[in-house]
Amino acid sequence: MRLLIVEDSPVLGRDLRETLIRDGHAVDLAADGAQALAFATSYVYDVIVLDLMLPKVDGWSVLQRVKQGAGAPGVLVLSARDQVADRVEALNLGADDYLVKPFSYDELLARILAVSRRSSGQVPLLRAGALQVDPRARLARVDGQVLALTPKEYSLLETLLNQRGTVLARGTLFEHLYDAHSEASDKVIEVLVSTLRGKLARAGLPDLIETRRGFGYVIAA
Repeated sequence: MRLLIVEDSPVLGRDLRETLIRDGHAVDLAADGAQALAFATSYVYDVIVLDLMLPKVDGWSVLQRVKQGAGAPGVLVLSARDQVADRVEALNLGADDYLVKPFSYDELLARILAVSRRSSGQVPLLRAGALQVDPRARLARVDGQVLALTPKEYSLLETLLNQRGTVLARGTLFEHLYDAHSEASDKVIEVLVSTLRGKLARAGLPDLIETRRGFGYVIAA
């Protein structure tokens, strides 16, 4: 997933970003509300993890702004404010979930995945012939056998399956899989597609990912 963490604590923000990146997600980090809005208007995010007590622009205002219009990202509020009134207000403003600090990382990740599924309308399991992908477990199987994928390979496969039948340009895939701080170029997508194809071929699915020259990649509908 492409995630935005909005957190003014440098230590917590950095720890969350690094941990989520290790799990294979593309993660941007905003330290205040103004920076969060700049990110949200420049990139498309699956989920925004939003603190409420922020400098420059408060989290309530950020929540209202990012939830305007169609195609708004899922928002998980992560706040030390533990009053029922705060939760009700955040949910009324459009938040998809609310988690109180302190928290466990496993619960945070589970809630991020749940918000993503609700926001995108994603079905629990994704299938293409003998291939089955479980977004909750982040596992891909062919005829029941687990594919040994890296986090980025898995994310690429899930993205193509979620957009099955749609040709996705190299740049579009790069923006979804890599954050704004990445030093890689979008040519890394060619490498990812190649390694993923190799693993799919060895599992008996050599032609699952099609290349449309000059346009991008697609898993046929």
